[in-house]
Amino acid sequence: MRIFSIALIFILTLGFSQSQQAVAQSSNELKIGYVNPQSILANMPEMRAVQQRLQNFTARKQQELTTLEQQFQSQVAEYQQKIGVISQDAQQQEEARLGQLQQELIQAQETAEQELAQRRDELVGPLLEQIGAAIEAVANKQGLSYVLNTTTSAGDMIILYASEDFRSKFDITQSVMEELGMFN
Repeated sequence: MRIFSIALIFILTLGFSQSQQAVAQSSNELKIGYVNPQSILANMPEMRAVQQRLQNFTARKQQELTTLEQQFQSQVAEYQQKIGVISQDAQQQEEARLGQLQQELIQAQETAEQELAQRRDELVGPLLEQIGAAIEAVANKQGLSYVLNTTTSAGDMIILYASEDFRSKFDITQSVMEELGMFN
């Protein structure tokens, strides 16, 4: 029984040692790059047109909301002027109507925000797809196993530090821009 236990420990130790060597070998082959797609997107020539279209869309929606807001405020002012001369029932009906108008205004604001987000996705989506394809092409050319984004969509940094040597080898932002033809 003791020989069996020693043999089992030997086999487990040998297996563990081999798995550590395999992990060490595979980690030597693991190449991780990183990219700043927000910077690429901001520098794409097409982005100027996209931003202008989004600004025009936003201005149009803002004007619509301003008109609705003015109409609502006008009706509230009318109600306040006649509050002393109308019956209690009429006041309740008018307040219910104004409450409904206020809810419609809030709904219009939410709808406008959703439409803006959808419009942004429609306009920026194809550019992000181009960037994604360029990232994949550069990663394949450089033999990268993974490519990390340097920031979150909110702009928070993900990669807090990279040595100068690592940056020169694995920051593929410039290479992706070149792949997209941004420097030709």
